[in-house]
Amino acid sequence: MSNAVRLVAALQARGIDAYHFRHKSGLFKVRFGNYQQYTAARSEAEQLQWQGLINEFFIVIPEDYTAARIARSGKGDLRSELVKTARQFLGVPYRWGGEDRRNGFDCSGLTMVSYRLNGLNLPRNSRMQFKVGHYVAKRNLQKGDLVFFATKGGTRVTHVGIYIGGGKFIHAPRTGKTVRIASLSSRFFKKTYVGGRAYL
Repeated sequence: MSNAVRLVAALQARGIDAYHFRHKSGLFKVRFGNYQQYTAARSEAEQLQWQGLINEFFIVIPEDYTAARIARSGKGDLRSELVKTARQFLGVPYRWGGEDRRNGFDCSGLTMVSYRLNGLNLPRNSRMQFKVGHYVAKRNLQKGDLVFFATKGGTRVTHVGIYIGGGKFIHAPRTGKTVRIASLSSRFFKKTYVGGRAYL
């Protein structure tokens, strides 16, 4: 994990969008960059390799992601996969600006990474995530939809979580807390709820 963390820091220092995650194989992997063409992705990776920043690399084409695989085969449930991914981070500490298991997550970092690991792009902060989604009434929420809150009062979005069904959601609360499951019916979240958004 420490190697992955160092690599992410080095890439981010160069202005490259990077994050690490624990693969189902047990290995920690680093994913960086989104490119319109395979040749552009390979060129970037080869340059970093030449500079000694990375050794081996593998280019993930869109068809390899869960979202594309399910769409192609008609088998599987992307919404369940999003929830499954988010559940892997239960217990991880909160950290403002955090986007990984080692250093912690903030609320929108958790939602962004959970989506990206399944081949879906989301903006980085909660307000932008709220803007790009499609409105979903509270009674029609489905697994994998995002739920938004104005935790500082008013209607300005300041918090987000991933809906997992049964009136519950996974979120990264605040400093001193860990990623956990909460209920939409709790007094606080019922009062601060702004709305739900879907991206599928």
